[in-house]
Amino acid sequence: MVAPRVYEALSQPVVGHLDPFFFEISDQVRRLIGHVYSTENDFNLAISGTGSAGMEAAVSNFAEPGRKFALLTNGFFADRIGEMARRQGAEVVRLAKPWGEPFDPQEAREFIRRERPRVAAFVQAETSTGMFNQAKAICEAAREVDALTIADCVTSLGAMPVLVDDNGIDVAYSCTQKGLSCPPGLAPMTVSPRALERLKARPAPPPSWYLDLLLLDTYYVGRKYHHTASATLLYALREGLALAAEEGLENRWERHRRNHLAFVAGIEAMGLRMHVPEGHRLWTLNTPRVPEGVSDALARQYLLEKRGIEIAGGFGPLAGKVFRIGLMGHGSTGKNVLLVLEGLESALRDQGYEPAGDGRAAAEKALAVSA
Repeated sequence: MVAPRVYEALSQPVVGHLDPFFFEISDQVRRLIGHVYSTENDFNLAISGTGSAGMEAAVSNFAEPGRKFALLTNGFFADRIGEMARRQGAEVVRLAKPWGEPFDPQEAREFIRRERPRVAAFVQAETSTGMFNQAKAICEAAREVDALTIADCVTSLGAMPVLVDDNGIDVAYSCTQKGLSCPPGLAPMTVSPRALERLKARPAPPPSWYLDLLLLDTYYVGRKYHHTASATLLYALREGLALAAEEGLENRWERHRRNHLAFVAGIEAMGLRMHVPEGHRLWTLNTPRVPEGVSDALARQYLLEKRGIEIAGGFGPLAGKVFRIGLMGHGSTGKNVLLVLEGLESALRDQGYEPAGDGRAAAEKALAVSA
């Protein structure tokens, strides 16, 4: 859901992509990106493109032909990173888990120490499964072997603790339409000084001209023309980031955690179970298992047509097996938790599933306890 203040920002007059006011807003955005990533990095920018453009920028700038690229994958979007690295000519080595199964920290360390890659990549917030992958062990092991780390924070930024500096993440990217409650179209990104030195030392420039981070830096910092960026989307992102800063990151994280726990209490009271183990779940993207005998497609159709609520289904090996229910950013409220649970209960009853208990009452109780 887009925040009302972001809608207001979108309505402001458009200026040119080399206008001094454009760069004034751009500078504010760069500082605020650093804040929401919890980093002291100077190199922060918003790539013109969706979260996948951020992913491609991270991979194309730091994957190198013939060099090892270690991928820790337990979902769709990690596999996408691997495919991008393969197309860059990197030697992709994988530590793979079933979708929704967490990595054992020691196993992750041993994998990186054994492979000694140039880059290690993982998805912190796996949108396909609702999994939150811990970064610390991966980043520590990567530092031991002088590898850079790339983290996909698409469904965590602005809603969960990304903690770039504390975790030791070198390159992180995200999107605007999830935890930051903006329209899609920009990819906030941060790069550590260590990674920047590695990039400058590349024997040849990255194959992607449009996503070359050093060229983009000459635009946003050097004020030299590179491409026609959208002032309107930049206004929106500035406002979304400002809202996160005004709320306070810790307060914002706690709001998402509290509403996620209330949602889970409601789901479990209804007799459903979550796909991802407790302690490894995203607070932004919930994945309850579809009950036996229920069609996820019909349930989602019912919610959309009867209640005006849109949720997603699983795909890949999780197709038809999970619901993917986003409660994030401006949309993460106790009211919306109750709204979704009521709607889902009706959709399940419509197919003959009888909930074990009152999901709304369980969620209300959880919200009251945490208030």
